[in-house]
Amino acid sequence: MSYITTKDGTAIYYKDWGAGQPVVLSHGWPLCSDSWEAQMFHLASNGFRAIAHDRRGHGRSSQPWQGNEMNTYADDLAALLDHLDLKDAILFGFSTGGGEVARYIGRHGTKRVAKAGLISAVPPLMLQTEANPGGLPVEVFDGLRAGSLADRSKLYQDLASGPFFGYNRPGATPSQGVIDAFWMQGMMAGHKNAYDCIAAFSATDFTEDLKKFDVPTLVLHGDDDQIVPIGAAGLTSAKLIRNATLQVYQGAPHGITDTHKEQLNADLLAFCRTKR
Repeated sequence: MSYITTKDGTAIYYKDWGAGQPVVLSHGWPLCSDSWEAQMFHLASNGFRAIAHDRRGHGRSSQPWQGNEMNTYADDLAALLDHLDLKDAILFGFSTGGGEVARYIGRHGTKRVAKAGLISAVPPLMLQTEANPGGLPVEVFDGLRAGSLADRSKLYQDLASGPFFGYNRPGATPSQGVIDAFWMQGMMAGHKNAYDCIAAFSATDFTEDLKKFDVPTLVLHGDDDQIVPIGAAGLTSAKLIRNATLQVYQGAPHGITDTHKEQLNADLLAFCRTKR
């Protein structure tokens, strides 16, 4: 198993598949790098080097009490790219991972980055404020925190069997395997780490980070995303990022890495192959 150790002593697990131009994938909450396996397999099978890490406190990485916020997440990503000495990397971030990618570019620039992609991603800001009236009320995130403290196993089951993959929509065909995989990855995360991450993904404002993007960027979002609604997320991010390419999946839920994996695999590969 491959690990790096960050400056505060946290062990970060990562996968490194294939060879070619590096594609680095940052996962969502409360998941781990396993959630990207369909995309990693496809990219590595088509001439790219696919790399994905378990965010601190998630998956097989350490579970530190501190540092469960976006600045540290971004610095951990920077430590991984520096350790592997990656050049011309393509960064993809799903959901919370999109915030991690945005904050990485905001803090560390694009000297190692050729392209970026925000997939069902949380930027620019999920939380409803006076300046962000289209965001979600704080009560939504307070509910996640309460559910996490009361019975986080049930919380993850309820999210996976309902809104995350759109299985609560009429005519949906739930996959018990997908539900079980989500639950398993969630339960691998540290309790405190997953709890703190709710504030990290919901209350962090990435507006200024997005304005610093200076590489080709794909913004891809489902228009029936019940977790990160497209209006205050993907549509707004695409306006803030210079020369962003917006791609909307009609009727798609949040968890498109599973529900729309064939379409997503093809679209990510096409974006990776596009000349700058």
